[in-house]
Amino acid sequence: MKTGEFVAALDEKAIAQAIADAEKRTSGEIRVFVSEGVVDDPVKEAEKQFLALGMTATKRRNGVLIYFAPKSQKYAVLGDSAVHARCGQNFWQHITEEMTPFLKAKKFTEAILLAVREVGEVLAREFPWEPGDKDELPNRIERGEG
Repeated sequence: MKTGEFVAALDEKAIAQAIADAEKRTSGEIRVFVSEGVVDDPVKEAEKQFLALGMTATKRRNGVLIYFAPKSQKYAVLGDSAVHARCGQNFWQHITEEMTPFLKAKKFTEAILLAVREVGEVLAREFPWEPGDKDELPNRIERGEG
């Protein structure tokens, strides 16, 4: 699938709002990235984008990236060190398994909204919002190579 087709099928406002709503209950940060390139290993590429987007710079190391490579029909969900330490690999696997039926049905926005909600729930439980917490990263969908 072409990246432009994937992005055109997304309700970017609904996704940005879902991220903002989730982040109201947590000090964690959620980002969505759509690759314009072909990738072999979506986790490896997500790790590169995680760094490139400055997601390791969050105060509590509790950012989560939802990564898509439409041309390769691959995706990954990746959390920073503090999130991964509390949630483990099974959590990321669970999220991607839950997204799969939506993605196969070309319900891309629904897949992302599901992931944002589930990640938001865990972040709210593990990293609750604290007075003075600031939104450290933009809530928009990012695009680029990688």
